[in-house]
Amino acid sequence: MFVSIIIINYDTFKITCDCIASVIRNTQGVAYEIILVDNASPNDNPDEFLKLFPSITLIKSPENGGFAKGNNIGIRKAKGDILLLLNSDTLLTSDSITIAAEKLISLPDVGALTVRLTYPDGRLQHTARRFRSIKNELLDILRPFLKLMPYRKRSSLMLNQYFNGDYNTYADWVSGAFMMMPASMIVKLPEQKLDERFFMYGEDQLWCLQFSYLGYKSYYDSDKSVIHINSASTSREKQIKLLKKLINLELEIMKYRKGKTLYFYIFAFIFSIKEWSRYYIKIAAQKILGISIR
Repeated sequence: MFVSIIIINYDTFKITCDCIASVIRNTQGVAYEIILVDNASPNDNPDEFLKLFPSITLIKSPENGGFAKGNNIGIRKAKGDILLLLNSDTLLTSDSITIAAEKLISLPDVGALTVRLTYPDGRLQHTARRFRSIKNELLDILRPFLKLMPYRKRSSLMLNQYFNGDYNTYADWVSGAFMMMPASMIVKLPEQKLDERFFMYGEDQLWCLQFSYLGYKSYYDSDKSVIHINSASTSREKQIKLLKKLINLELEIMKYRKGKTLYFYIFAFIFSIKEWSRYYIKIAAQKILGISIR
């Protein structure tokens, strides 16, 4: 068992160094290599990484082709029978990679595996998810009534924000911030590489969907935690820009799944109205009542 850990850097020298150091410090139970792909950082000098971590493999991409393309560059150099796509803003505090690799090996039906991800303050990030559907969007609108269900039934049905991350489970898709997969998955994909149609965001859902078409499942392992900084901007303008992007990505994925059918258009209407309404309700609650709601 040999793990190829692929990390993408784009102008995050200090954060990326912290990530690499945490991997080296905590990964004890499995043989591994670290492949660092610098996505043409305009301000970082990637050679500085080799001065601090001479054992890593450094690849200097001539362009910033995005998250998927950067990972494909790293995958082409990988020697491991297991691949780990690891965000540069993650920090390991234990030997999560060994635990995850052992779990992946024990589950031959799994194409993608993630672990419990938390913010630096310990709050859970929701990284085990269901694919969107008209039924689940309607259930989400009726969120208060779902509280009447037993927790296990509710969390299994919906996952996403209804799941507290407190047990191992299969999911429809899992986070790309820590995504482990058998290297053999890549040759089974179209063009024998990860789909690069999205520059940033949405790739993990798309990849897991494509794995499912090949008969493989996604899996969430709660046995170990990894810190994911994930420091998004809180400015209103950037929140709106990001929400627009995420809504459009969800619609693109649904179109990929269902085509331009009646189902797609009904979903698009419900989903878009729900997400924009929820956003402005949150803003109103913060401004008028001074409270934060999910």
